Amino acid sequence: MACPFLEEPVDVEAQILRRNLRRERIIRPRLDVLSFPDEYLFERFRFSATSIIYLNNILSPHISHMTHRGHALSSEQILCIALHFFANGSFLYNIGDAEHASKATVCRAVRNVTLALKRLLYMFLVFPGHRPTRLLKEEFHRIAGFPGVIGCIDGTQIPIIAPSMNEGRDYVNRRSVHSINVQIICDAAHMINNVEAKWPGSVHDSRVFRESTLSARFARGEFDGYLLGDRGYPCQRYLLTPYPDPEPGPQQHYNLAHCRTRARVEMSIGMLKARFQCLRRLRVTPERACDIIVACVVLHNIATIRREHCPTLPPNDIDNNPDPPPPPADARDGRAVRDMICINHF
Repeated sequence: MACPFLEEPVDVEAQILRRNLRRERIIRPRLDVLSFPDEYLFERFRFSATSIIYLNNILSPHISHMTHRGHALSSEQILCIALHFFANGSFLYNIGDAEHASKATVCRAVRNVTLALKRLLYMFLVFPGHRPTRLLKEEFHRIAGFPGVIGCIDGTQIPIIAPSMNEGRDYVNRRSVHSINVQIICDAAHMINNVEAKWPGSVHDSRVFRESTLSARFARGEFDGYLLGDRGYPCQRYLLTPYPDPEPGPQQHYNLAHCRTRARVEMSIGMLKARFQCLRRLRVTPERACDIIVACVVLHNIATIRREHCPTLPPNDIDNNPDPPPPPADARDGRAVRDMICINHF
């Protein structure tokens, strides 16, 4: 005959006590982000409610939790945590305190959103642009009368924390600051059409462009138009720079038009850094810093397309290299093109 008691009575009583004395989990309340006015959302996330909904729709397949257990964050909450970090650039625990999340949760949210935005790079960044080349040239021409321009190029330094001793020296720029040298190419509407965010701060702007895929495509003649760059770049037949010592008359007029037109890329870099304060200094490894820079560029283009307001621009970015490198072998062709444009249009 089987024993009627399968368990010890003491064990059963202990289970009952543990069940009754178990401390109830306290879940901190989550904020309903979309219930706030757009002014609050813009100050905190740099996007309005409709734009946050749009971002959530295109990013949710890549950032949603594949679980229904517990109280997992929604894709909208993950997105807002990352946007708060991009816009504020504060420490992770400060973002966590504001968003009612732990530091580890904020770190995961920023990483997941960053990688999701990186997937969209070639959807929102196309060179020379999504519009016809003729329209790009007309918009640049209306600025100062400079013909045939399809983009303006410049480099900017994004400070980072010092990497490990083995590779840290490569990231020290000419101001003795560890940084990433980022190449930006934009159009007249402040849309960034090309970004190179992988080079240490010690690398010169001219080398970043020379080693880029876009430079090889220009050399093969794939584009009908010119880039405008500062004197940190060599003058080439497809990359025009100002005259170093302009003579009175057409050369001065050329330099003035060149300066006014190329100012668009400096303004675009200023808008990018004003929107996303995290780019003032990234406290992550160089690899993750490059990913965050690309993510911010994608967000900048989305904000530009959706006509989001831009914060007040900071003082002009002065990351240009003071001394131009020695001109390459084909600089003679570039100077000939520059002289032709100067004579015929100025």
